[in-house]
Amino acid sequence: MAGGGVAKAGLAAVSGQAGHRGLAELDAQRIAQTILDGFNRHYRIFLKLTSVARERFEAGDWLGQRQAAADRINLYPLRVSESTERLKSEFGLRNAVDQELWREVKLHYLGLLYEHKQSELAETFYNSVFTYLFHRRYYNNNNIFVRPGLSTEYLDDDDPVFDSYYPTRQGFVSSVRSILQAFPCGLPFENLRRDVWRLVHRIKMTRMPSTELRRHFHLQVLRAPFYRNKAAYIVGRAINGADVIPFVIPILNNGKGGVYVDTLLMDGDDIANLFSFARAYFLVETQTPAAVVRFLSRMLPTKTTADLYTAIGLQKQGKTEFYRGFLHHLAHSTDQLEIAPGVKGLVMTVFTMPSYPYVFKVINDRFPPPKEVDRKTVKHKYQIVKMHDRVGRMADTLEYSHAAFPISRINDELMAELKSKCGNSLEFEGDKVIVRHLYIERRLNPLNLYFQNATLEQKEQAIIGFGNALKEMAAANIFAGDLLYKNFGVTRHGRVIFYDYDEIEFMTQINFRRIPEPRTPEDEMAAEPWYSVAPNDVFPEEFASFVLIDPDLRRFFMQYHRELLDADYWKGIQQNIRAGQLGDVFPYSATKRFRTIYGEG
Repeated sequence: MAGGGVAKAGLAAVSGQAGHRGLAELDAQRIAQTILDGFNRHYRIFLKLTSVARERFEAGDWLGQRQAAADRINLYPLRVSESTERLKSEFGLRNAVDQELWREVKLHYLGLLYEHKQSELAETFYNSVFTYLFHRRYYNNNNIFVRPGLSTEYLDDDDPVFDSYYPTRQGFVSSVRSILQAFPCGLPFENLRRDVWRLVHRIKMTRMPSTELRRHFHLQVLRAPFYRNKAAYIVGRAINGADVIPFVIPILNNGKGGVYVDTLLMDGDDIANLFSFARAYFLVETQTPAAVVRFLSRMLPTKTTADLYTAIGLQKQGKTEFYRGFLHHLAHSTDQLEIAPGVKGLVMTVFTMPSYPYVFKVINDRFPPPKEVDRKTVKHKYQIVKMHDRVGRMADTLEYSHAAFPISRINDELMAELKSKCGNSLEFEGDKVIVRHLYIERRLNPLNLYFQNATLEQKEQAIIGFGNALKEMAAANIFAGDLLYKNFGVTRHGRVIFYDYDEIEFMTQINFRRIPEPRTPEDEMAAEPWYSVAPNDVFPEEFASFVLIDPDLRRFFMQYHRELLDADYWKGIQQNIRAGQLGDVFPYSATKRFRTIYGEG
């Protein structure tokens, strides 16, 4: 009897354990499905916002187009928050991680992603939900996708994201006409025959025909147009044997019920600038983003996967790809993180690694005079730039929380600087320092340092770029605030970019004034101004006193940008903004526009 009782108790225990495992298995399946449901809802809404880009382009609703691009950025955290709250309420999840349960959740999630068209984005969404729920000590590949779980290589086999055209069979004219006719638009081309002729003419003047065409020469064109601001872009590549020649055809709305081809871009620098980190994200409607990124990677070899996901509006995936790339770089390099070259800022501590083309920016604990902003304001200013049209003149930033750096890779000078200026943002865990909040930007050559070694011609081009940056930002309703050269940088293509945002303001919030005439000689000689100055008053004529000290720079500035010293010029831009007028800021030179090359008509 005693033996029988022990046996029954043992069977009951085994049965109970099996029941517990069965319940855990069921929970793992339901948690995985809940997370995927959250992602699928997010991407449906994302595509819905994106799909309206065509309607806005056709209607000439440029303010609405800009707003849609900004609205998409806010979608992701809302959907992550919804999913985490659902998991907490339905499954009672708390701060502690059940390692066995979450291993099962991850496995079930991978199973659900089989042949999912956005599997890489869904993995990132999973990571976001998990990291929102639990402490960073659990962030490893057992629980999240530090490395990708599934390949996205052939996701578009059944439904390719591009079409192919064969000029060697049907002729260039017929191929180009077919490409334009495939452009999805409810508006007709104002003169299709003219635009086809112009494109074919430009093609014949480029390197495509100057290279012997291979037997299987063909053009591949992405089916989905790329919308941004006032333009739609047909994006493609010419395949000539082993050669890949990128091309982009910008399409503009003529405001009269029709569209026209503005130019043909085939120069690598022009196309790279179109996809620049200093521009707003494209609106591209695609069910298979990995295939679009793979297509772009081949035509833009200098752009990383992170760059391209970000460029098409999937900045969270861009952050994932960036972080994976950073971990890989750390594993395959030996140089140390150090203070970035240039004038140290009062608001940010900036560091970099010589072998890595990015800088890391941490908000200081305290801001000495004359800075009057606080931490909350600085974060708000950076968010403004993230949401705004950057018109190719403001660097995009990647924002990270709880970023870990190996202590052994931080040099002594930088470590002392971080502890002294950013101590409240640091945590130390074993051999790592955790930065609670930071921004990452593309590393640029600070403009003040660039001028020190620039030739006269380089100075001229840079001051032209500096003035153009101010004008283009102003047209987009952004006033830089602090115009010192140290807040601007020069890209490898020589483009001048603004990257310090703690003093930016909307143009419409600035009061541009002329300096009043002195009442007496004593007024003119006084150390303090003889006129009142409100917080948002700006006197453009004063710009010369702190940015035009170098006589060469002054001469060039006065030649090309004298109007920037006139308050009335800035007021004119304000009037346009308040009237709802958006200026034309083309991501390529006006000299390349067909209407410049061929004249109107």
